[in-house]
Amino acid sequence: MKRRELLLRGASTGAVATLLPALSTSSLAAPTPQFGPGMPDGLPMPPPLAGPSPRLPETDPSRTLLERGWRFHEGEVAIAEPADHNATYLSVKAGNARGAAALAFDDSDWQAVDLPHDWAIAQDVRESANVSQGYRPRGIGWYRRLLRLDKSQKGRRLELHFDGIATHATIWVNGSEVAHSWSGYSSVIVDLTPFARFGDELNWIAVRVDATAREGWWYEGAGLYRHVWLVSRPAVSIETDGVYCDPVHQDDGTWLVPVQVSLSNVGENMAEAEISTRLLDPDGREIHRTGGRISVPPLEQAQVVNRFDPGTVKLWSPDSPVLYCIEVDLLHDGEVVDTRRQFIGFRTVRFDPARGMVLNGVETKLKGVCIHQDHTGVGTAIPDALALWRLQRLKAMGCNAIRMSHNAPAKEVLDWCDRLGFVVMGENRLFNPAPDYLAQLEWMVRRDRNHPSIVLWSVFNEEPMQGTHAGVEMVRRMRAAVRKLDRQRPVTAAMNGSFYNPENVSSVVDVMGFNYYQGDYDKFHALHPDKPITSSEDTSAYETRGAFGSIPAQQVITSFDKEAASWGATHRDTWKMIAERPYVAGGFVWTGFDYHGEPTPYAWPTVSSFFGIMDLCGFPKTAFGIHSAHWRDDAPVIWLAPHWTWPEYEAPGREGQTLEVFAITNAEAIELRLNGEVIERVPAADRIMGHTFQVPYRPGRIEAVALRGGKVVARAVHETTGAPVALRLTPARQALASDGEDVQAITVDCVDSRGRHVPTANLPVDFTISGGRIIGLGNGNPNDHASEKGSKRALFNGLAQVIVEGDASGRRLTLEARTAGLRPARLALARAPRAPRPQVPPVPAEMPITDWRRSASFAQKPDPAFAPVDGDNNSWDFVRSGIAAPAGSSGWRSYRTRFTPWRKVAGEGGTLHFAQITGTAEVWLDGKLVARKTDAAPAALSAPLSAGTGARTLVVLIEAAQGAASGLTGRVYVSA
Repeated sequence: MKRRELLLRGASTGAVATLLPALSTSSLAAPTPQFGPGMPDGLPMPPPLAGPSPRLPETDPSRTLLERGWRFHEGEVAIAEPADHNATYLSVKAGNARGAAALAFDDSDWQAVDLPHDWAIAQDVRESANVSQGYRPRGIGWYRRLLRLDKSQKGRRLELHFDGIATHATIWVNGSEVAHSWSGYSSVIVDLTPFARFGDELNWIAVRVDATAREGWWYEGAGLYRHVWLVSRPAVSIETDGVYCDPVHQDDGTWLVPVQVSLSNVGENMAEAEISTRLLDPDGREIHRTGGRISVPPLEQAQVVNRFDPGTVKLWSPDSPVLYCIEVDLLHDGEVVDTRRQFIGFRTVRFDPARGMVLNGVETKLKGVCIHQDHTGVGTAIPDALALWRLQRLKAMGCNAIRMSHNAPAKEVLDWCDRLGFVVMGENRLFNPAPDYLAQLEWMVRRDRNHPSIVLWSVFNEEPMQGTHAGVEMVRRMRAAVRKLDRQRPVTAAMNGSFYNPENVSSVVDVMGFNYYQGDYDKFHALHPDKPITSSEDTSAYETRGAFGSIPAQQVITSFDKEAASWGATHRDTWKMIAERPYVAGGFVWTGFDYHGEPTPYAWPTVSSFFGIMDLCGFPKTAFGIHSAHWRDDAPVIWLAPHWTWPEYEAPGREGQTLEVFAITNAEAIELRLNGEVIERVPAADRIMGHTFQVPYRPGRIEAVALRGGKVVARAVHETTGAPVALRLTPARQALASDGEDVQAITVDCVDSRGRHVPTANLPVDFTISGGRIIGLGNGNPNDHASEKGSKRALFNGLAQVIVEGDASGRRLTLEARTAGLRPARLALARAPRAPRPQVPPVPAEMPITDWRRSASFAQKPDPAFAPVDGDNNSWDFVRSGIAAPAGSSGWRSYRTRFTPWRKVAGEGGTLHFAQITGTAEVWLDGKLVARKTDAAPAALSAPLSAGTGARTLVVLIEAAQGAASGLTGRVYVSA
């Protein structure tokens, strides 16, 4: 573990997550960005961490990523009315979806995309689009993918997992409608087993995404924006989210670990299931083992429950996030056939009406933030490594709590919260106890209830019915559903009023959640002294990063922590109200990061928020320093604002002008110095409110030092820089993994002739890359309309960000930045060897021909023009390629179909492929003989397909030998 990862100015940055053997990585902690000797040029970002971004250990080896080889179409796909009665009849049958959901639909000119994918973030902003969604059009989109399943998968339980689709979605498999999703924040789990086809017969997946549906008043993205998986398990297997093992602290002070394992059986017979369960300590050593057996009926479920006495354990906390591991194996004939790993933590959490949150017996304030899944350049499709980086920024600030507002997060985010040491309020999206929506709440609790980071469940945010009888009844039912699945964690609701109505939901939740209304803390506590209280949302203060004066005409807001929404308060005033009241468990600042949309207090041309402690790129605002002083006790912190670059070339006439200077520290005293001269000394530093100084501007060096016992323990420095002379690129980490997935944020700035960060530069920059690709760009300016994709971005108040993804070649990733008049910058990132996670291989695009009409058997070869009468759905069989005709007497059968070739084939011609025909055969296309098979043995056959638009008639005449099977016994398809 490198010293620079843990130390800054000789002081520890705080706890580092305990790493289990399965996660052998460098430190997860990130140093706090400050100014001063550790960073003499004043760049407000930490130096790079060593090595590539760590990867989470696999907990379910039955999953394989299904994220390559997708095709995407933005916009609706029109479906023509059926041409006649026969077409109408067929259109409502299973497997006969039409339009873009049809198996043979032409997607040959659709865009090739990899997942996760948010198509909305690539849109240009438009004033006519929805303000809350960041003025980015969303609409309808379609995704399709071809999937090959080996014959060995037949008889197994197969599932498709869509971790998140924004927003509503319909999913088809092989032309059958298999799932609907009514929320962009819930997983969609498709039982693929009854629809699957194997071997040469391919599977088509189609997804229609309706992003016109809105669930939030913030930017929600559009598309398959979280991971997608193919799951393959034995017929008898552990169910998805089928292990429940949340440790229980008993009244006598000992611990109990109940392990409930849910099994299912898709086989045809009763099956015996044997379970082996192990508890591993933080070093991976087995400390307990148990097991059990149970019978599982076909197409039914069963549960095995074991209990562990773990003995003496190390406790999980934000300062020491120690994780243990439960390993569950399912065995068949002594062999492991299915496995789950679940990381758990031992901790006690109690919300006390007088003491707030009591964690492991210690009163612990929630030093929290609210966050959305949204980042510059990538929108909601945040790669796992970038999600970790964002959490590291929060941890470096001293944050210990996150409210997942207002929806279930990506699972990987909670996994990182467990390891970094955050406590989490998990929040439900839609306030509705009707079955479709209660299922979403139950899914969230079932998926997340093992995480030690989760300490509260919130069933809603700011609902108008919160003060009504109906609202109370709705919460009662939702709370009951939560407690049925999780017996330990309390339930809250984020209320924004109606606390004193005769009927209101505060009476039926375990913890009262205040959104703002800080003036009501004392009144409510006096009326309800037995009800625990927390601030579920607070602050809503405004800041533009790097701006130190408000300019309303330009929609710029000072970052001196002076302006806040009418319903909120400044960062300092808000925390003061919470810190002074022991009975308030803590708070969650709105928000940790800026986000697209909800551009309060302004609208167009502002397209993102001002609320963040950090901007859209994760660059810190003054609020970052304020909360570092509020929340960090592990190391001395001092923050100084503004920068000190107000030279003649930048702002004529500033010299001699009195400037406002702000400093805040968690130390005892502050001393402010200008060019070595002490301007003022504050002997008793105000840790919450900080201190404001009035300083006549003179170019040079302004310095704030933090003192304890009269000794300097931290310092923050700004120097007046010269004009920019060169660009600079600073990576988040010193290397990228060579797995084709690792990403990192690169900070872009410019420096003066002495190598110092120039905080006032606003220059356009062009980028070129090799060894990877740019997946997003940003600069944190809420009023910038430039595309967040591509290869160009301007610095804003000195900074911009490029998010890069390395390819799987293993060669160095090289990024170059250029702007007119400055020296260019070049960054070469080393590649760390790491195998890619398994991906389901893409299948080359091909047009399947699957649906045929098959005649009865004839002694004589029928005329190729012989066909059923239109509307005759009874005298010819409906068959699919790959299925043989039954053996019998010798004779001929006619197989007929109509198909319209894909556009490329129609224009250029192609090839008809018959993977296998059993029997002698003739192939007729549009009344012409194009191929002949003279041997009755099963064999492949191909035939030319001439160019031509419109529907084509394909007839295959097959002769069966006496007593032998015959037919189109393999798949049939067209290739270009």
